Amino acid sequence: MVVKVGCCGFPKARKKYYESLSLVELQNTFYDLPTVEWAENLRSEAPRDFEFTVKAWQAITHPPTSPTWKRMKKKPRGDLANYGLLKPTKENLEALEETLRVAEALGAKVVVLQTPPSLPFNEESVRWVKEFFSEASEVSQGFVLGWEPRGEWVHSDELRRIFEEFGIVHVVDPFRNRPISENTDVVYFRLHGIGPGEVNYRYKYTDSDLEKLKNIVSEYRDREVYVLFNNVYMFDDALRFKKVLHESGL
Repeated sequence: MVVKVGCCGFPKARKKYYESLSLVELQNTFYDLPTVEWAENLRSEAPRDFEFTVKAWQAITHPPTSPTWKRMKKKPRGDLANYGLLKPTKENLEALEETLRVAEALGAKVVVLQTPPSLPFNEESVRWVKEFFSEASEVSQGFVLGWEPRGEWVHSDELRRIFEEFGIVHVVDPFRNRPISENTDVVYFRLHGIGPGEVNYRYKYTDSDLEKLKNIVSEYRDREVYVLFNNVYMFDDALRFKKVLHESGL
């Protein structure tokens, strides 16, 4: 069993982070996709055994009306109406290919697609999500694609069929849901804090929480488990969880 622990983004100076943890999920790749050269430089400065995962460019998952687009300095090419919500458009697939080129330069294996709650759950969106992943599976060979659905999709019976048909990793917060995909070697947890709603970024995990998380992780002994903290206290929480795993022999 392999358990990898890290943070969503660098909450500390990178040098200090590299000394403490060996995994990070890059967040700047979501807001403004960096250049391949930038990715190569980051890869070269990190320790050889350090692992990057990549949060996919928001152009693929979020429509131009999303507030997060305001933070995008350089807008993508083509018809902006064709971007976001996993639509099977030329623009979205090209944006995925650009994201994968950056991931390749980083030596990243896992690319995470996080869709917004505004992605509707209806017959049309189910069709276009299936078409998107059908096309994406062709261009993403050699990578592991993860999808973190939100909103109406979370409790949809259609999800299992999509994950199983296309071999997509079901990205979840384990304190809210469990992954429903069983046909992948990777389990990917993103922890957004405990509380009402889908996120509670100001939450600090208790010792009891981390013990529960250890027990959840231990259920996936035959798989590679990624645990990414995404809260204000993520650096300290990640270090504490590493200690819990070490003391339990995991």
